[in-house]
Amino acid sequence: MKRLLFALGIAACSISASIAQTPTAPSPGEIVAAAPATDWTTIAASDLLVMDLVPGPRGPRRVVIQLMPVPISAGWVRNIRKLADAGWWDGTSINRVQDNYVVQWGDATEKKPLPDAMETMTEADYVSPAVAKALLDHMILQATRDNGHSAGKPEPSKPDMADAYAAGGAFLNGWPLAIGSVQQGNTWPVHCYGMVGVGRNLSPDTGSGAELYAVIGHAPRHLDRNIALVGRVIEGIEHLSSLLRGTGPLGFYEKEEERVPILSARIGTEIADLPTFEYLSTDSRSFATYADARANRRDPFFIRPAGGADICNIPVPMRRAVP
Repeated sequence: MKRLLFALGIAACSISASIAQTPTAPSPGEIVAAAPATDWTTIAASDLLVMDLVPGPRGPRRVVIQLMPVPISAGWVRNIRKLADAGWWDGTSINRVQDNYVVQWGDATEKKPLPDAMETMTEADYVSPAVAKALLDHMILQATRDNGHSAGKPEPSKPDMADAYAAGGAFLNGWPLAIGSVQQGNTWPVHCYGMVGVGRNLSPDTGSGAELYAVIGHAPRHLDRNIALVGRVIEGIEHLSSLLRGTGPLGFYEKEEERVPILSARIGTEIADLPTFEYLSTDSRSFATYADARANRRDPFFIRPAGGADICNIPVPMRRAVP
């Protein structure tokens, strides 16, 4: 009997050791953490809008926004640069916080004069043929690159990004895009969590860029091609998403004392000691592996891989540059 128990004990230890040695699939976070430095792309300080709110109960509140670069950007981004250079947002405020939707800021009085030479955009600018051409060229180059990989180094599978609002989705230079028809120039940026857009009045008004909002809830994709997108929050979103919800229509604050004052908003090149920020290159092998893991979770907690992912469920990883 003792020999039987001893044998069973050895067998149990062997099974435990076997389980412990069984490799587990890495989580998306682990894939990002293991990405080599060469897979990260530096964000130029000139492409950052740094907004400082009045300090809160826990101290300073800084929100860092990455502005869309060319060719994805349009005249709204040029206007934002003019507004920041003029210090236009200094002394304005956050005026609207709608639960599971957006935080909006600008001049509550709507009387503050705008800088000279502001551009006026049309609704046609919500969809950019230049972006579609750049994406098509990029996809051709990527296909050529993928075909050149040796059999010993297969590329990670690309996740299914079927889209309820478009024919599909893709990433260009780190930015999520919806695809209607690339050949017809029908491509546009999408409203994912943390994206920053331009407030406007009724059509045909398209907004100047002085009134901005950030998405703090489920991706409101119905806004795509109806409002201009100009960037995304890459650090400090918690200073917006945790704000008191407005009680007025659409979440607007009804009392002046509820508004959160903005101390300043400047382009990153004007900010002393601003950290360097990076994003995981969406052309990298690490991002392809990460995207596949987001669409098909195989790490121990998950039971069934989903088999696909909405483009907004594959957020582009951001970080402060590693010294």
